[in-house]
Formats: sequence, C-alpha cells, structure tokens
Amino acid sequence: MFVILGLVFGVGCIIGGYLPHGDIKTLWQPFEYIIIIGGGIGAMVCANPKPVLVAALKGFGQAVKGPTKNKQSYLELLVMLYTVFRLAKSKGMLALESHVENPNESNLFENFPNFMKDHHAVEFLCDYLRLLTLGTDNPNEVETMMQDEIDTHHTEMLGAAGAIAALADSLPAFGIVAAVLGVIVTMGSITEPPEVLGKLIGGALVGTFAGIMFSYAIFAPFGVNLKALADAEGKYYSCIKAGILAYLQGYAPQVCVEFARKTLFSHERPTFAEVEEAIQEAPKV
Repeated sequence: MFVILGLVFGVGCIIGGYLPHGDIKTLWQPFEYIIIIGGGIGAMVCANPKPVLVAALKGFGQAVKGPTKNKQSYLELLVMLYTVFRLAKSKGMLALESHVENPNESNLFENFPNFMKDHHAVEFLCDYLRLLTLGTDNPNEVETMMQDEIDTHHTEMLGAAGAIAALADSLPAFGIVAAVLGVIVTMGSITEPPEVLGKLIGGALVGTFAGIMFSYAIFAPFGVNLKALADAEGKYYSCIKAGILAYLQGYAPQVCVEFARKTLFSHERPTFAEVEEAIQEAPKV
C-alpha cells in the first residue's frame, strides 16, 4: 500500500508541478518511452539469468504487498521453536524424527500455519533438526553451515533487487539515447518554421526527462524496497539459527527462545512478557 502511495505521490508531484507551465500533450511521446523502457528491459534480459529475471518480475508484486513477516509471525515462530525444543528436551531428539521427515503431516507443525506457508523456512528448520537427530552436536560446525545457507539464500533474493537497481541506473542513459534520436529527427526538419521545430525539440527533450523520472521515481525505489525485503527475510532464518545454536549449547527451551528473540529488529520483536504469555499456551505434543 505504501509503495503505491509513494509512487502516485512522487509522479503526481512531478506532473503536477509541470502542468501550470506546460502542455501535458507534449509529454505524450510513446516512441520515446518505447526506446527508453525497451532498451532498459533488453539490457536487463541480456545481463541476468532466467531465475533472476523471474524473481525480479515477481519482486514488483512482493514490493507492493510488503514484508511477509511481522511481529505476530515472529511470535508464532518463537512459540514453535519453544515447542520443538521442549519436546526434544523431554523425550529426546529422536522424538523429532517423524516431525522433521514429514512436516506437512506433523501434529506439531500443524499448530503453526504461518510458519508452514514458508516452505523454505520449513525446509531450513527441518534439515538442521534432522542433523541433530543424527547426532550432530558441534555448535561451531552447525553455525558455519547455517550461516552459509542463510548467506546463499540472501544472495539469491538480492539478485532481483540488483537487477532492478541496474535497470534503474540504465534508464537515464537510454533517455539520452531517445533525446539524441529526437534531435536527429529535428535536424531533418530544420527548414520548418519555429513553432514546428519547438514541438520537435520539446518532444526530444522528453526522452531525457522520462529516463530520469522512470529511474529515480519508479524503478530505483522498487530496487531499494526489494533489498529491504531480502534483509527482513534473512532475519527470520537468523532467528531460527540462534535458537538451534542455543539448544546445541545445552540451554533450556525458554532460554533458547530468548536467544532467538534478541536477533529480531526492535519494531518486530515481541516483548519478553509477550513471549512468556504465548509459550504458556504452547500446544503439548
């Protein structure tokens, strides 16, 4: 919602500031826009592999929807981690085996629907819980492995943001291309009267204007937004990582959850009291 409001406000102010002094019809130069947007998209396709292009296309929708995780999501995650660690402490790590092998059929994970919607997070947690059930008990080795996977996932998510940012950087240059081509057309009509040449020159300069506006008012903000979403997504996995590492070091389930809680951004972090209240109602498995 805020993305759309920001986009409408920014472009609206640009066009609104122009209207009292100019004719809106002058800005309607469809062939200039084809040169700018088409050239930028063509360069983007040449520069990026298919998975990045698909992610970038989906990224516009993700930016409009906003972050997929909020305070309630993290509270659910912390309660889920507490439930997992409590089960492992009371019945042993092997009690988790059936849950991690078939999480979609688990009577433990079914209590946490928001977590189950994130298939990558489910796979991430279950993979490392599986390692624990197999006897892995070295926190340093597990931490290195988890961080490598988090970094890889983060890099993949940043690919879309980087592609859109590169597109935004290219648009002012393609705007210059469109303007130069417009000047070439104008020079071919140099014998025309001033009122005709004025319209041709104005149309050519629209290319420079459009390239800069499309870049800094539209595509660059989308790229920054996607980077912020990728950073926020990484926090979810860092929270899981902190909880598992604390459990490996022998802490009680409630303390493990506190380790995980402390990794979160302040505006999304449930308070200690909120977590305490929530884990009192944690499902018994």
